[in-house]
Amino acid sequence: MKKKTSGQKIVLGIQHVLAMFGATVLVPALTGLNTSITLLCAGLGTLLFHMITKRKVPVFLGSSFAFMGGIQAIIGNSRMGDSDFLEKLAAVKGALIVAGVVYAIFAILIKLVGYEKINKILPPIVTGPIIIVIGLRLSSTAINDAFYWNKEFSVKAVILTIIVLTTIICISVFAKGIFNLMPILFAIIIGFLISYPLGFCKFEGISNAHFISLTDPEILKQLLCFPVFKLDAILAIAPIAIVTLIEHVGDITTNSAVVGKNFMIDPGVHRTILGDGIATAVAGLLGGPANTTYGENTGVLAVTKNYDPSIIRIAAVFAIVLGIFGKVGGVISSIPTPVTGAIGIVLYGMISAVGVRILINSRLNFGNSRNLMIAALIFVLGIGCSSIPITKTVEISGLALAAIVGMLLAAILPEGEDSVLQE
Repeated sequence: MKKKTSGQKIVLGIQHVLAMFGATVLVPALTGLNTSITLLCAGLGTLLFHMITKRKVPVFLGSSFAFMGGIQAIIGNSRMGDSDFLEKLAAVKGALIVAGVVYAIFAILIKLVGYEKINKILPPIVTGPIIIVIGLRLSSTAINDAFYWNKEFSVKAVILTIIVLTTIICISVFAKGIFNLMPILFAIIIGFLISYPLGFCKFEGISNAHFISLTDPEILKQLLCFPVFKLDAILAIAPIAIVTLIEHVGDITTNSAVVGKNFMIDPGVHRTILGDGIATAVAGLLGGPANTTYGENTGVLAVTKNYDPSIIRIAAVFAIVLGIFGKVGGVISSIPTPVTGAIGIVLYGMISAVGVRILINSRLNFGNSRNLMIAALIFVLGIGCSSIPITKTVEISGLALAAIVGMLLAAILPEGEDSVLQE
């Protein structure tokens, strides 16, 4: 592949920022954490991840939805300005730091026992369907954003979505050279321009944002709030890390399949887990939500077919800039949801398509009852179950439940001679 210029890398990096932005800022919006701090933590966490993984893995780390239930259980309806908010935030900070330590412990264990044991636990009959589920679980969010406006079905939103989708498809299939690498960016620009006369654009976020976020006294209070290690907060938040570890392995497997390199071996899944854990601990220290590997950005890799990790690091620097300069973040936050929803339809679909590719390349025989049962249960549990409550404050996601059931069945059920198609 022809080496990209600095300008081309910057443009490709912006695409990754646009892909991660909506989901990353949604978590603080729902939990009461600060958006600027969240973006800062996402950028710093991604750079730390790349440093720990020898700068080999093209992964962006954004806000984790899996930890939202635990964070909300501690913060509740309290928000910045309330008398008890900083006290609750301090407890969340301490618990997220412990969650990062849980990641580190598992990384050390995997390093000691070896990747081969992990590979046996997660064969293609498990990872393929899990990756398909990852994309399909996200699909409803994309559809709701694409076809609805202010929670109501909108014909104008459908028209805008079709235009954005058409732009992505045409550029991806027919464009040549640098234009072929930027279908998402062009789609956002065209979608934004069409959104304005349709009445979708809202610019309040730009006018309300501080030019320099760190000059906001409320943000400084959250940054300087010292972590407190409370048992109830730790029990509500830290155990979720065990669940997200399974999702992490699925995301790295997906990323490996898209790029065509086995990152589970080089630099090693122990390093990717450690990088995720350190990023989560740093986010906890600063007051952001837990970080996680982002499927949205893996979708961008699949669409653009450019896998240079340095482009992700450029995106991470942009995220830090967005966290510091509030006006820039305000501009991106003004992109209408039908535009981001249309892009999500493509990105999430690409993730599921990668899962299908794993099954095809592994030549798995779905006339085999074992393969059929494992895939069937993963699909239904992963898509049908949003989450399963373990305690009053801890839930296990349907994706994690599907992965656990898939791994157990793959280990218990005998693998017959006809489980793989013969040449």
